[in-house]
Amino acid sequence: MEDTATQTAEPEAKAVPLRITAEALSQVMSILAAEDEPESLGLRVAVVGIQGVEYAYDLSFEDHSSATDDDLVYNQGDLVVMIPNDSVDSLWGATLDLPSAAGQGGLVIRNPNRPDPLANLDVELSGTIEERIEQLLTQQINPALASHGGFATLVEVIDDHKAVVSMGGGCQGCAVSAITLREGIEKAIKEYVPEITEVVDSTDHAAGENPFYQ
Repeated sequence: MEDTATQTAEPEAKAVPLRITAEALSQVMSILAAEDEPESLGLRVAVVGIQGVEYAYDLSFEDHSSATDDDLVYNQGDLVVMIPNDSVDSLWGATLDLPSAAGQGGLVIRNPNRPDPLANLDVELSGTIEERIEQLLTQQINPALASHGGFATLVEVIDDHKAVVSMGGGCQGCAVSAITLREGIEKAIKEYVPEITEVVDSTDHAAGENPFYQ
């Protein structure tokens, strides 16, 4: 009777918020090796704020024992990664990598998640639909966009339910500005001016000459 080989399926990779490319891992391990007692250290990655329309991060080597019960701790290869609990959701799906530009040093975090620059608005509006949208843009939205040299303007309101908005300055020609409009400005306008059910971006993003983000 012929023996039948039993095949064991490879276990699926554990889902983790931040993955590290092989190239970045090699660089991190090289830097770690120069530290005192490297075997006791892990890489702590935390979201520490917002910079423009991106998250700001802090990366540091810390002793394994400094991790709290709420921190997420896991291994990427031989590297222990420690992520504070309040940074996990913001980092989910991100990748720690080397810069794509030749000769550029350091590490970069490629993160599909974006902070909402318009969260927690304290808004009081009055007047017509157009006036309320203008107030929202002037008082709340444009100060948030100004951190990366951008601004938004109301072009027109069509049939009392569709707002046409254009973005300029650092937002024009910016690949991230469409996301900012869709996820931030559109949400804010619909929430605070409920008559508006549709927001249209009329920006010519191909015309931007020197956007903050490419």
